[in-house]
Amino acid sequence: MAVKKIKPLTPGQRSRVAPDFSILSKKKPERSLLLPVKKSGGRNNTGKMTMRYIGGGHKKRMRIIDFKRKKHNIPAIVHSIEYDPLRTAHIALLHYVDGAKAYIIAPEGLKVGAKVLSGTDITFDVGNAMPLKTMPTGTVVHNIELHPGRGASMARSAGTYARLLAKTEKYVTLKLPSGEMREVLGECMATIGAVINSDHNNVVIGKAGRNRWLGIRPRTRGVAMNPVDHPMGGGEGKASGGHPRSVQGLYTKGKKTRNRNKYSKHHILKRRQK
Repeated sequence: MAVKKIKPLTPGQRSRVAPDFSILSKKKPERSLLLPVKKSGGRNNTGKMTMRYIGGGHKKRMRIIDFKRKKHNIPAIVHSIEYDPLRTAHIALLHYVDGAKAYIIAPEGLKVGAKVLSGTDITFDVGNAMPLKTMPTGTVVHNIELHPGRGASMARSAGTYARLLAKTEKYVTLKLPSGEMREVLGECMATIGAVINSDHNNVVIGKAGRNRWLGIRPRTRGVAMNPVDHPMGGGEGKASGGHPRSVQGLYTKGKKTRNRNKYSKHHILKRRQK
C-alpha cells in the first residue's frame, strides 16, 4: 500500500505523510465480529498509574481475528479489505460457503472476490493457510504458529514476513523479519504471503495532536527531570544524564534482558542482527 503527501494547507499538514486508504472497501465492519475496548488510562485495578504517557484517544472497537484457521477445506470468499484501529495491518473479511464469517490479517496482493482455503492438500496461493511442513522451501509466510493449534503469534504486523529456508523430519527453519533464524515445528500453521501495508513505517503524523487521538500523551525526557523523579535527572546546565536508565533505574540501550534458560533457546539457530 502506498502513502500520500498532504498539501500544506495548515502547519500540521505541512510535513504529514498519510496512509493511502484507497484499497480499502467502503463498508462498515461486521457487527458480529466486534468487541468493545475499555480504556485504562495506564491505571491498574486500584487506580494507580503503572504505565506513563497513556490516556485519552478516540473510541475504538476490537475486531475478532481468526488466527487459527481451523475451518479446513471449506472455501471462503474475500468480502472486503478493512481498516483495523488496533493494529498496523489491514484485515480481510471472509464469507465461508457454510455461512460463517471471520476476519483474517490481509496479505499483500489479496483482492476482494478472491477465494482462500486452509488445510493440507491445497494450492499455494496467497492467503491460503497450511502446515509449514507441506510448503516448499523459499516460501514467504506470515501468521506463524509457535505451538500447533494455539494460533498465530509471529509475523503479524504490517509488511512483515518470514521465509522458509529448510525442512527436517520434525522442524522447519524460518528466517524472521529481525534476521533471526529459528526452528519451528512442521505441524504449525502459517499463511502464504507477506502482510499488507508495508509502507506503514513511512507514515509521518505531522502534529502532536494526532498522537493524542491515538491515546498517547506527551512524554517528558528523563534528563529534563529532577533527581527525585528520574535516575537521569538533575545536574547543572547540560551536565546531566549518565548511563541511559529507565525510571526504575534499570540499564537500557544494550543490556540483555532475555532469559538464558528460556525453553525456546535451543530452537534459535542464529540471533537477530544487532
